[in-house]
Order: sequence, then structure tokens, then C-alpha cells
Amino acid sequence: MKKDLVSIKDLSVKEIEEIFALTEDLKKNKEKYAQSLKGKALALIFQKPSNRTKVSFSVGMFQLGGLGIYMGSEEINLGVREAISDVAKTLSRYVDGIVLRTFGHENVVELARSASVPVINGLSDLSHPCQALGDAYTIKEKLGSLEGKTLTYVGDGNNVANSLIYCASKMGLNFNIATPKGYELDKDVVQSAKEFAGLSGAKLMITLDPRKACKAADVIYTDVWASMGQEKEAQKRKKIFKDYQVNKKLVSCAKAGCLIMHCLPAHRGQEITDEVIDSANSVVFDQAENRLHVQKAILIKLLGQA
Repeated sequence: MKKDLVSIKDLSVKEIEEIFALTEDLKKNKEKYAQSLKGKALALIFQKPSNRTKVSFSVGMFQLGGLGIYMGSEEINLGVREAISDVAKTLSRYVDGIVLRTFGHENVVELARSASVPVINGLSDLSHPCQALGDAYTIKEKLGSLEGKTLTYVGDGNNVANSLIYCASKMGLNFNIATPKGYELDKDVVQSAKEFAGLSGAKLMITLDPRKACKAADVIYTDVWASMGQEKEAQKRKKIFKDYQVNKKLVSCAKAGCLIMHCLPAHRGQEITDEVIDSANSVVFDQAENRLHVQKAILIKLLGQA
């Protein structure tokens, strides 16, 4: 039976641990996996532009001996030029897997339901599972473990934050989040995360106060205040989020040596200052690199034999 990656909510703790273990081996033994996906093809359907997601999946398939085929919004006007179910069924006859980077999360769900090959969520408005898995792996790599550590997210309760709280709550990583009123996490996501945390022992804090959220944090994470599709709200959000900037003063509330993370692209001077993102404690570009390695592990798990 085929397996998809639509949301971290659907992954078991064991599956996440297996992805992390394979990622570690991939980083150490790149050549060992050079032909893992020989002769396999991956369709990359992007309704939203991307730097990291496009390049990391394309390069990842190449390094595993396979082929990545990019299709932008002008080539497949998903759900408009052609029904999602028809696209899924057609591509399933050509390729071994599909990555979809889209707006509505229901698009990924429908594509996965209709495709006979694995579907990977490359980003939707609700979820960004590959990003959060890469981030959690980076924290584990830097701190040695996830259990008992505290990740604080400051900013908009967006798709990245949704996926981070899922991953953290499943893996025993304490998760604090501070958002302005009206920009909190999805309520259903929070409810599920609370249930996962009850099993893992992770502690969750949801607050409006960024200083409170950053107290004793091992990692501080932020993202843009206005995501793709929210450009018209940018000026309004700048005013609402001004007290949620990750700067030297806010970082001083956390533990000494607290790691700094950002999923990029960063709007320097808005959600994060230059001195913080360029500081010695910043692991922003390490987490960007780890997207490649974690996604290669995901590809092998879903398209290969591992």
C-alpha cells in the first residue's frame, strides 16, 4: 500500500525516528545511496514559487540517481485547466512520486487520494511537513536530542508553526509559541498537538507574550509575518507584529547560546534583525541544508525500498 506525506500529524514517532536515522546515514555515506532511486522520476508541481523546496528536491533526486521534473503554475493550472484527480491519475502513469506546493491544503489531500503513487506535501497553507522535519532534525543534530529541550516560535501561527507543533509534540520537544491576538495557531492543530504531547511528555505553551515564550528557550524560531498570498496584508501586519521581532533584546530572555532558526526567505529588519540571523548562534543555513538530506530520506522511504 502506498504511503504519502501530507502532514506530520499522519506520521508515527517510529516513522519520524526512521527518517532521522536515515538522514544521518545519508549525510555520512552519500555515495552509498547514489543509485537508490535509479530510474525513478519525481513530478514537482509548484503553484507557489520556491528556492529551497524546488532546488532541494531536484538535487535530491539527482543525487539518488533519479529524475526531478519541474512543472510551474503556468504548465499545470491545477483544478482550473485540469481536474486535480485527472492530473493525479495521469502523472501516476508516468512518474514514481509527486511533490505538490500549493495554496489550499485540500489540494494535497485530493491529489494524494487520487494518485496511485506517493504524494509529498511541499507546502500548503495549513502544513509544511518537510520544513518541520528538517528543522527538528537540525535541532536534534545540534543539541543531541529533542526530548526535554524547548523550541520557541515567535510570529505568525502559519503553516510552518502548525507543522512544528505537530513534530515537537510527537517527539517530546517542548514547544512555546507567541503570536499576536488573531494570528494564533489553528485550533484543530492545537487540540491534536495536546493529545500527542500527552503521550510524549512534551510541554506546550501558547501565549501572546514573546518574552514569556522565550524564557529558558534552547531554540528561537521565526518566519515571515506575511506569507505568499498575504502580500496585501503586509503593511497591516508590520504594525501588528512589530513587538514580535526576534532581536538581541528578545534573545537575551532565552538560555545562553540559544540557537536561532528561520525557514527563509527572511525579511531582515522585520521579523528578525541582521545581528541575530548572522550571529554565531544562528543555524539558519544549516537547517536550509538539512532540507536536502531529510527530503532525500523521505524520498527513499516513499519511492525506494528502505
